[in-house]
Amino acid sequence: MTLHDAPAIQRMASDPKLAATTLAVPHPYPDNAAAQWIATHDGLRRKSHHVFGIETRDPGALVGTVSLRCHAVHLRAELGYWIGVPFWGNGYATEAVGKVIDWGFETLGLERIYAQHLAGNEASGRVMQKAGLRYEGTLRHCVLKDGTHYDTPMYAILRGDWQTGRQHGA
Repeated sequence: MTLHDAPAIQRMASDPKLAATTLAVPHPYPDNAAAQWIATHDGLRRKSHHVFGIETRDPGALVGTVSLRCHAVHLRAELGYWIGVPFWGNGYATEAVGKVIDWGFETLGLERIYAQHLAGNEASGRVMQKAGLRYEGTLRHCVLKDGTHYDTPMYAILRGDWQTGRQHGA
C-alpha cells in the first residue's frame, strides 16, 4: 500500500461496524491514522510483519487489508485481515486469505499459520474455515476491547494440511 491508499483506508476504518469486529481498529479512528499506519509498513516488513492491500480485480479499488506477523524462530505466523463494510459478503477476505496462506507456505517456508477472531464475529471464522484453517479451541477472555473482555476462537493450518488440500484441489 502507498499513501495514495490512505483516504480509502481512513474512510473504511472509520466505520464503527468495522471497528466492532476487529481488535486492531479503534473507534473512533483518529484523523490521519491511515497515513501514519501506512508509513510504518517498511519498518514492519523488516520485523517480518507483512501487510498487503486487498483490491477488486476491476477497477482495482482497495477493499481491505491482510497481513502475516511472522515468528521466524518457530516458522509460524499470525494471520490478520479486515474488509471495509461496503464490501462484506463478496468473498474478498476468503480469496485474499487463501493467497496469503499460499505465499506464507511457498515463499516464507512457514510450518504453521494461525488466526483468531472476536467471539461474535462468526463471519471471520467462516473465512478461516474456507481457507483451510481448523478450529483449535477458544481462548477465554483473551482480549480487552472497549472495556469488555472477549473470547477468541483460534484456528490454524499446518504446512502438511495445506499441501494435502492442494493435492486434492481444495
